[in-house]
Amino acid sequence: MPNRRALVASLAFGLAMATAPFGAFAQEKLPVVASFSILGDFARQVGGDRVSVTTLVGPDGDAHVYSPTPADAKAMAAARLVLVNGLHFEGWLPRLVKSSGTKATMAEATKGITPLEADDDHDDKGKGGHAHGHDDPHAWQSIANAKVYVTNIRDALSAADPEGKASYEANATTYLAELDRLEGEVKAAIARIPAERRKAITTHDAFGYFVKAYGIAFVAPQGVSTEAEASARDVARIIRQVKAQKIPAVFLENVTNPRLVEQIARESGAKVGGRLYSDALSAATGPAGTYIRMMKHNISEIEKALTAGPA
Repeated sequence: MPNRRALVASLAFGLAMATAPFGAFAQEKLPVVASFSILGDFARQVGGDRVSVTTLVGPDGDAHVYSPTPADAKAMAAARLVLVNGLHFEGWLPRLVKSSGTKATMAEATKGITPLEADDDHDDKGKGGHAHGHDDPHAWQSIANAKVYVTNIRDALSAADPEGKASYEANATTYLAELDRLEGEVKAAIARIPAERRKAITTHDAFGYFVKAYGIAFVAPQGVSTEAEASARDVARIIRQVKAQKIPAVFLENVTNPRLVEQIARESGAKVGGRLYSDALSAATGPAGTYIRMMKHNISEIEKALTAGPA
C-alpha cells in the first residue's frame, strides 16, 4: 500500500512538472520598475538575469511631460523596487505612487550627487510648467555621475535581493570599468575639437553636467524642462548670440520638436548638426539603445559637427 501511494504521488508530481508554465519552478526574478529608459538600462546592466525591469517612460519618451497609464500603475503595484532619478525630474511620480498603492522600496539614483543649479534665465518662470525647482536633474550627462547612479542601483538591488548581492556587485564592477573606458573616449574626442569651436545650441538645457565635465558650451532657448515653450525674446537672444559668438552648430534632440532648432539655424546661419539623445534612449535597434551607445553617439555627432569647417 505504501508503495502504491508513493507511485501515485510520484505520478502526480511528474504531471505537475509537465503541465506547469515554463519557468514556474525557476528562481523568481526581482520585479523592478525604472522611471525612464536610461535608468532602465542601468538596472539591466547591474541586475542581469536576476531582475525583470519595467520602464515607465520608454525610448524617445519625454519624462518632463509624461502621463502615466493604467499599465504603469499595475507595474508599480507588482514591483518590489522602484528606481527614480530624483532631483524633481519625475513630477508625475507621487501621483502614480499614490494611485498604484505600491509597497515597493523607492530608490533615488542621484543620491550623493551634488546637483547643478538650473538656469532660470528663461521666460518659462511663472508659467506653471517648470517642474524642477532650482536643481538640474540631468545628472547622467556626466559619466562620473553615471557611475554614482550605478553604485546606488547596485546597493538598492542588493538590499532588495540579498541573495543576489555578489552577482550585483560583480555586474556593477564590470560595467563601471566600461564607463571608465567610455569617459576616456569622450575626453579624447573633446580634445580633437578646436577650443574656440567647443560651443553649440540645443533645444532645452539638458547638458549642464556635460558642459561642466567636458568643457563644451551649450546654449538652449528652453530651460531644463521641456514643459514650457521658449519665448520669442529667448529665441531672438539665442540668434544674436549665435551670430556674435560664431557658434558653429545647432543640434536636434530626440525628445523635442525640431522646429525651434531649425528656426534658429535658418535665421542665424549656423548649420544643423545631428540628433542628440538627452533625456531618453533610442529604441534598442537605434543608435542610442543603451547609455554607453547614447554617449558614444552624442560625442560622435558633436565632434563631427564642431570640427567640420567654419560656421
